[in-house]
Amino acid sequence: MKKLLFKIGIFAVFLATLFIFSAQPSFADVSKKTAPYRVGKWLPSDQQILNDWRADIISQTDGSGKVALLPVIQEFKDLIESDPELFMLFTEMFKQVPLKPPYDKDPTGKPQVRDYNHMLQLINAIMTRAPEFNKTGLVGFPINAILDWPMGTSAGTAAFLNDKVNRQLKKILTQWAVFLGSPDSRYVLSADSKNGWFGRDAKKAMPTFVKDFICDPKKPYYGFTSWDDFFTRVFREGRRPVADPDDDNVISNSCESAPYRLVENVKLRDNFWIKAQPYSLTHMMGDEELAKQFAGGTVYQAFLSALSYHRWHSPVSGKIVKVQNIDGSYYAEAQSLGFDPSGPNESQGYITQVAARALLLIEADNPDIGLMGVMFVGMAEVSSNEVTVYEGQHVKKGDELGMFHFGGSTHTLIFRPGVKLDFDLHGQKPGLHSSNIPVRSKIATVKKTKK
Repeated sequence: MKKLLFKIGIFAVFLATLFIFSAQPSFADVSKKTAPYRVGKWLPSDQQILNDWRADIISQTDGSGKVALLPVIQEFKDLIESDPELFMLFTEMFKQVPLKPPYDKDPTGKPQVRDYNHMLQLINAIMTRAPEFNKTGLVGFPINAILDWPMGTSAGTAAFLNDKVNRQLKKILTQWAVFLGSPDSRYVLSADSKNGWFGRDAKKAMPTFVKDFICDPKKPYYGFTSWDDFFTRVFREGRRPVADPDDDNVISNSCESAPYRLVENVKLRDNFWIKAQPYSLTHMMGDEELAKQFAGGTVYQAFLSALSYHRWHSPVSGKIVKVQNIDGSYYAEAQSLGFDPSGPNESQGYITQVAARALLLIEADNPDIGLMGVMFVGMAEVSSNEVTVYEGQHVKKGDELGMFHFGGSTHTLIFRPGVKLDFDLHGQKPGLHSSNIPVRSKIATVKKTKK
């Protein structure tokens, strides 16, 4: 796995530049796109909002002068400067950003991010910020917003697939998670009309929030103890009932999520980095022997939105036979797509093979399903894929399996060949324009195997 990712990254450095620069959308194309431009509202659908946010944090950070880096950010700087390959890549990724709109300048006329030292100062400032509400979409990927263009270059592709870089990014995001889990992060849980999560605009966006989720509007911050506590909020009893709880032929939705892709006859190994982003089971699961059991089977993928519910639930009743957190990338996106202004939204198939993710295997009570996989994939600023079940535990359909702690996210259901399924996508075609299907509602029905 590590050797493959390294080869892909180096290949991208030497061969992808010509493709990227010749395939860039014009400024008009980038600025006028709607969905899927800001799918899930992890970043604002209004490009000017994002530009203004980026300009504001750059202005504030630059205006503060040279601030001492937090230890975890200083470690990142030391890593970049002590490793010749990383020093080259983190220097070149900023030089490779095209010198034309919309890539070249921020709204103040300055380069958006000038070099890796500037990048580190901006990330340093983000470590004590929590996401504010915005009706066009929150800046839920603040580091992603800073790296939008550099991460799309050939040097950025290689850098953000590097194991050492991703280990350090994991430490940085874990440190940010400490702040997001602290009472200090509650300042955004305010009644500010535009940016507060309980203000005028937020209430319009989430009109049934109090009815849906366990909270107390009479208490400060509605009773939430931190931003993370708010983000991982829980539905009130009865708001998301389990579909046909006693019928093991009915598979329920694992997340409050929108259908992205449904593919049958998935290959054991495939070229997942190309434009079609096919699934490659060996690389998804990180275990070829395990993946062989699912070769020729079915993969269903769906994505979560910023305003959604972020806990995971079991799609079937059965025994948890494997739990594995797989380390991976945080800011890698498919080079075949060129610059994605809201990356990695358009790289969701690709990141199931390379991103940090949690894999659970469940031996379903229904023998017509048998062993199945459920994979929860972090996108960008996800600091933790937390699994809350253990190997050997029996779960009922609809029981909690874990949760995403902030950031964009996607998940897959993986079925073995021979499992016959009728999917119910609630009248939708999979894709970036689809909308949420409620968690624990019916997502598919198993066809009985003839004896």
